[in-house]
Amino acid sequence: MSRFERFAAIDWSGAKGSRHKGIAVAIAEAGDAAPRLVRPGHAWSRTEVLDWVRDTAAGPEPTLIGMDFSFAPPFAARGSYLPGEAVPSDAPSFWAYVDAVCDDADLGAASCLETRHRPHFYFGKADGRKADYLHFRACEQRFNALGGGKASTVYDAIGASQVAKASFAGMRLLHHARAAMPVWPFDAPAARGSLLVEIYARAFIRHAGLRGTKLRSNEALDEALTALGSRPARLAHVPSDHETDVMVTAAGMRRIAADPHYWSPPGLTPEIACTEGWTFGVV
Repeated sequence: MSRFERFAAIDWSGAKGSRHKGIAVAIAEAGDAAPRLVRPGHAWSRTEVLDWVRDTAAGPEPTLIGMDFSFAPPFAARGSYLPGEAVPSDAPSFWAYVDAVCDDADLGAASCLETRHRPHFYFGKADGRKADYLHFRACEQRFNALGGGKASTVYDAIGASQVAKASFAGMRLLHHARAAMPVWPFDAPAARGSLLVEIYARAFIRHAGLRGTKLRSNEALDEALTALGSRPARLAHVPSDHETDVMVTAAGMRRIAADPHYWSPPGLTPEIACTEGWTFGVV
């Protein structure tokens, strides 16, 4: 995987609407140059991100693209993404299913959680015990066991830290983007061209030797970049945590992409690879 010439990280959003301040994109070129933000200050739509991803895949520079959401719900522990429901049992088919049942604007997926499959998601005390909804994928269990913090589950749809709506919206993007490039580990990486992987910004902040908490200053950003073998960014503005997340992650992806250890984590079985997937950078 040393063939990539660029490394892109995308912070994603599942919020309702069509313009999202929570989306940020950064690119790190091969070498040690500081990552750069793509369209800094722009309020991206999810559809624009899909277009950017497909355009990047069609470009001449092979790019490793990371997106910060869960690429699939847990499967191995319960034998189904949505137990008791007639839904597909492999991730690419499930992405197609989610896209087909959602009529939300801009690749949104709130209707899938709030209406079509409402009993599977925790929205508050009226749903009962939150603990009954805390089901995790193998990679999330691994990250938590390594002391990385507590990764969220896609069935928890309440609060500022929830990833449920973002992940299901992301599955719609994956369904459309997969025709343009493989998605690891569900597809075997091609010998050339770009590749799409799941990322978790906290994991790469920890790769930089920091605690994994959000970075909200230029000093913290440049400390993390330097630890990952990158030149400091020295931004002219105070970055948001969305911007620091993608800049640090792009630099971290560049640092580890050529190491086969990260492409063959011990917990990534063939079954996990086709149902749950894995977060790149978690071993």
